[in-house]
Amino acid sequence: MLIRSANEADLDALLGCVVTAPISWAHPDRLTENLADGHYTYDWIWVAERDDRIVARAVWWGVPDGAVPIALDCVYVADGVGDPIAVASELLAAAHATFREAGADELPAYHIFLPGSWRNDPAIVEAVGWRRTAAAKVGLVDELERLRYEWTTQAGVPAQSGRLTFRDEPDDQVMLEAFVRVAEGSLDDGTRKGVAAHGVHQQARQELAIYLGMPGDRAWWRLAFDAGGELVGLAIPSANPNGPVVGYLGVLPEHRGQGYVDDLLAEITRILAADGADRIAADTDVGNAPMAVAFERAGYRQFAVRLVLSAPVP
Repeated sequence: MLIRSANEADLDALLGCVVTAPISWAHPDRLTENLADGHYTYDWIWVAERDDRIVARAVWWGVPDGAVPIALDCVYVADGVGDPIAVASELLAAAHATFREAGADELPAYHIFLPGSWRNDPAIVEAVGWRRTAAAKVGLVDELERLRYEWTTQAGVPAQSGRLTFRDEPDDQVMLEAFVRVAEGSLDDGTRKGVAAHGVHQQARQELAIYLGMPGDRAWWRLAFDAGGELVGLAIPSANPNGPVVGYLGVLPEHRGQGYVDDLLAEITRILAADGADRIAADTDVGNAPMAVAFERAGYRQFAVRLVLSAPVP
């Protein structure tokens, strides 16, 4: 079996790699769109060939012009190949080695998008099962479930309380300092792990780079201040290739417990709705109960789950 990164000549064959299991995957429209805008590159698509036929494909997503990808989007192994776990793990291991050589400090996490009741569907359980085992064989052994929410126009735009004043802030350095302050004591699993592994300043720089690389408008970003002029938090409306999203919001430690999360979320929703969004997607960790409750208060509805498989923090 030959394992290699893809190239333009593979496009037709790559588009023919169809995942029939009821889980998320890099379907043809997504593949072509993300190749066009740079979120996928042929260097980030790896294939396994047998007798000049692609029998497995893995697709990673990243920031356009990035040196290495950020997340694994799709693992496909053709029907009848034999042991999909062995084929997939060998494919992932080869790609990981190359990403390491290109400067990746961490292995990209594998994001699997699932319906909320996925554990009740045997076909989904099976599809997740062998992929989870293959991912674990190459070091992606930590599991996190994130609740997926959506807002639609039917829910209405949440009212502003008037407690906070929102200002745009074009200076990335000022925003970076806000990221640093919000990270302290965060309930977000990714933030906690990043701070533990790299320190708060490096984690903040990584967060900033991710949101700068997203297709959302930088002019949407806001800092929030109370009546006394003190910084309370930050709100980042954004977008991904699928549409508008709640990018990031956070309250400074000294201002937590006063319900300001509702004000930040309302501001994000207002900005995106004013820009024409009729649907806004959002995620939060299963363990971040305050954020989940805030989404529900703001009229967001849980519709799915994101299962994230990642490598442990060193």
